[in-house]
Amino acid sequence: MAQGIADLQLRLLPYSAEHAFAFYGLPSHHPDPFDRQIIAQAFVEQIAVITSDSAFKLYKGLDVIW
Repeated sequence: MAQGIADLQLRLLPYSAEHAFAFYGLPSHHPDPFDRQIIAQAFVEQIAVITSDSAFKLYKGLDVIW
């Protein structure tokens, strides 16, 4: 797994207090709390999310690819 991460030049994001604070400030457009954690991290880190889940697009300002 470590080699695959290196080969793909992926960055692992630790879950921080800042992510948790953002999570609790999100509207409940998505019923899955894990997905809302991903959304919160994307907002904090200012990165896009790649997903086919249409509920992600309900979050204004979130860059969703797919």
